[in-house]
Order: sequence, then structure tokens, then C-alpha cells
Amino acid sequence: MVGGNPQKDAYGFRFWNPSNVPGAPFAEYVEEGNLGRFLGFLACLIQASFTIAGPDYVSMTAGEAENPRKVLPKAFNSVFYRLTAFFVLGSLCVGIVVPYNDPSLIKAISDARPGAGSSPYVIAMQRMKIQVLPHIVNALVLSAIYSAGNSYVYCASRTLYGLALEGKMPFCLTRCTKGGVPIFCVGITLAISALAFLQLSNDAAVVLSWFVNLVTASQLLNFATISFTYIRFYAALKSQGVPRDSLPHKSRLQPFSAYYAFVGTFIMAFVGGYSVFLPGNWSIPSFLFSYTMIGVYPILFIAWKIIHRTEWCDLKKIDFFESERIEIDRYEESLNL
Repeated sequence: MVGGNPQKDAYGFRFWNPSNVPGAPFAEYVEEGNLGRFLGFLACLIQASFTIAGPDYVSMTAGEAENPRKVLPKAFNSVFYRLTAFFVLGSLCVGIVVPYNDPSLIKAISDARPGAGSSPYVIAMQRMKIQVLPHIVNALVLSAIYSAGNSYVYCASRTLYGLALEGKMPFCLTRCTKGGVPIFCVGITLAISALAFLQLSNDAAVVLSWFVNLVTASQLLNFATISFTYIRFYAALKSQGVPRDSLPHKSRLQPFSAYYAFVGTFIMAFVGGYSVFLPGNWSIPSFLFSYTMIGVYPILFIAWKIIHRTEWCDLKKIDFFESERIEIDRYEESLNL
């Protein structure tokens, strides 16, 4: 960026300059003018919605952590700042090292090159004739994929296991190995992950993109539900006079950040498949995979309420698991001995 590359090219923010790159820094997408620039931003935001998952997975380790009240708050804070720095700074760097209309980048994406072949960083390194480093990036991408896959298998299998324990999934899924691994849950998760091989075929890659749309809508609704649940939790604390300072951990800017998250994720769930409504882009499969979960979600919620006759909890009657808290206090006291 400042000339420390083999070409001695101090390119700086060259690719942000519209005189060098037409349309920069906000490129038009589908439409022209301000609407096209907004649609370009929206397209990036939709792609970012798929990567929103991650911080919530930390909470799933609470059941297997030795001292979750002390360990998890630190983990939550570190994960939040790391992901924020990684995604925000990473997005900034991508726009600096390569223009959005770079022919090599467009061809790499259209050809679906494997590994880091379509990475803008690798393309920038090749243009600068930097040796070896592209191979290192490939290795880092491979390790990141392995790490992500490992965490997703863990979280998905533990979710299945938890649902089975609550009677919401077949009881056979509660079977574990001697080491405590829910073997059937892990097997099902690994079987579903085999769908990733659809990317090997150009035609099958379209099917994979449909599943990505389905998962994106699902996790956006999940985050909206988590945010709404926290809003109710916050209101219940206030209604019962329980100070937040008594909690092992409390987040900042509440409840405003929870409202922001709820509104944002809820809106993005509806916006995710907007492209099918543009002229000439209508596709029934794309529409179904983008919006099916929005229809299924309320049906499941209402059906559960009707079948199990559950009631909407009054804020003053919400249970904060006092008996469980006492048990955890005793457990933590035993750890300190």
C-alpha cells in the first residue's frame, strides 16, 4: 500500500478513486445511479448476513466449561472484538488491494476456483509478483476452513443432542460414547456437511447457493429470536427488581443494542432474496429457498403453542432458575477449595 512490495508501487487508496476505477468507491449494481449504489451495498450486506453466525456458539460451550461464569465473559468479549476487527478490517483491506472490477477477480469468481484461487489477496499478490505468500494464504484458508468446520460440527451436534434430551428429537440421538460424544448427532451433522461437495460441480453449485440462502434466512431469524428473548429477559429483570450488576456478565448499551439487532436481523431476513423480484430475475427455487423459513417459522411457533398449550409468560413470573443458581454457586465454591 505504501510501496513496500516488489513493484515499489505505493498504490494507497488508488482503487477508491473514481478517476482510476469507474464507479468507485460505491459501485452500481443492477440499476444505475444512487439506487444502483444502494443495491450494491445491499448485496454486500446480504453476503455478510451469511457470516453473522459465530459469537453465539460460544454460549454452547457453557455446559462443558469447568467454570463458565468466569471463563465465558472473557470469551464473549474476545470473540466479539476479534470478529469485528477481522471482518471490518478485512473488508477494508479487500477494497484497498484490488478493485471491484478487476478482470482476474471476476474470472476467478465466475470459474469458482478452489481454495484461495478467487481470493482478492492472492490476486493482489500475484499482480505485485510476490512469491510464496499466496501459498501461505492457501494454507491459512485451509486451516480456517478446518477450524470453522470443527466448530460447526460441535455446535450442530450439541444442538441436536440438547433437543433430543428435551424430547424434541428422537430419543436415540441421546446415545453417547464412553467419552461423552453424542455419536449419532455427530454422524448426522457430518452427513449433512457432505452437501459442501456440491460446489465441485457448476450446476450443483447453484443448489448449494440455494441452501446457503436457506441457512442465511434461518440464522437471521434465530438472531432475531435471540434478541427478542433478551429484550424479554431484560424487561423481566427490571420488572422483578433484579439488578443487572448481580449477573456474571452484562453487555453494553442494553436494551438499545438488542432492539437494534432485532430490527436489523428481522428486516434482513425479508431483504435477503430481493433480487428475485427484479425484472427478469424471477426464479421459483430461489424464492422458495430465500423465504421458506419466514413462512415455516411462525407456523412452527404457533403449532407448538397450540399442541403443548404453553402460555405467554408474565414478566413478574419468569423464573430465573434460582435453585440452579444456588447449585452452581456451590459447585464454584468447591472449585475454589
